[in-house]
Amino acid sequence: MGISWTGVFPAATTQFDRDFKVDYEATRKVMSALIEDGVNGLIVCGSVGENTALRAEEKREMLKLAKDVSRGRVPVVSGVAEYTTELAREYARDAQKIGIDGLMAMPAMVYSAKPNEIVQHFRSLGAASDLPIMLYNNPPAYGNDLVPEIVAKLADVKTIVAIKESSGDTRRFVDLVNLTGDRFTLFCGLDDVVLEAIMLGAVGWVSGLSNVFPKESNELFALARAGRFDEAMTIYRWFMPLLHLDARADLVQCIKLCEAIAGRGNERTRPPRLALEGAERRHVEDAMRKALATRPNLAKAA
Repeated sequence: MGISWTGVFPAATTQFDRDFKVDYEATRKVMSALIEDGVNGLIVCGSVGENTALRAEEKREMLKLAKDVSRGRVPVVSGVAEYTTELAREYARDAQKIGIDGLMAMPAMVYSAKPNEIVQHFRSLGAASDLPIMLYNNPPAYGNDLVPEIVAKLADVKTIVAIKESSGDTRRFVDLVNLTGDRFTLFCGLDDVVLEAIMLGAVGWVSGLSNVFPKESNELFALARAGRFDEAMTIYRWFMPLLHLDARADLVQCIKLCEAIAGRGNERTRPPRLALEGAERRHVEDAMRKALATRPNLAKAA
């Protein structure tokens, strides 16, 4: 299916059993529940989906599972997080064969690349398949920064159509438009700046905490896109203590713990990620307890 690059796209979690094997049936339930709650798309094998903790064959199975769950109801976009350009190209080709609708591509993992190397990596990936690509910029997590000047150099790559901006610097949205006009569709990739990002031109949101509260995420997004910021702020203030978790280095553990408390999944992560303990765990539990007790009444935005 074609992708309407707008709306709320949860970065779905990968569920594991007690032996840390991928629990495909539990993951199916997580994805199905998100679609039933009205999200606009699914991101699989992203950061929250623990891409780099998955074996190559597990990633391919995850793509097949997501396509089967979606059944064309929402687009399925896969993260691309590989160590070399050729591995990324191979993954893109496999994703196209499986029938994935698009890619969310990170720079090559581990290596701190020079600007020209980043550009060449994405040029090569863009030519590997016909799938539309959303660039993923998250310098705090991955050590490479897709500054607007780098993005502008990729404007002639037809398969690159969007960018997920997760630096936390909302000025980037303005700078990107000033440099590239409407060439790229803008997505917010950091939960606790989503309202500001929408005000500055983002039309999509790749979200972590929408795994936990998808309906509230949909409503927040719809209100903000409609310019109803006073109404959106009511949800934003309620949501913010949890949205801050998306900006932590241990966001995966935080989001999965929230999912477990909400009854939407389990909290198991593959080592070296370990479950939260002590004060860190209590902080998340307290934030979830308060959020569940004060959940806002939703009146669907027109």
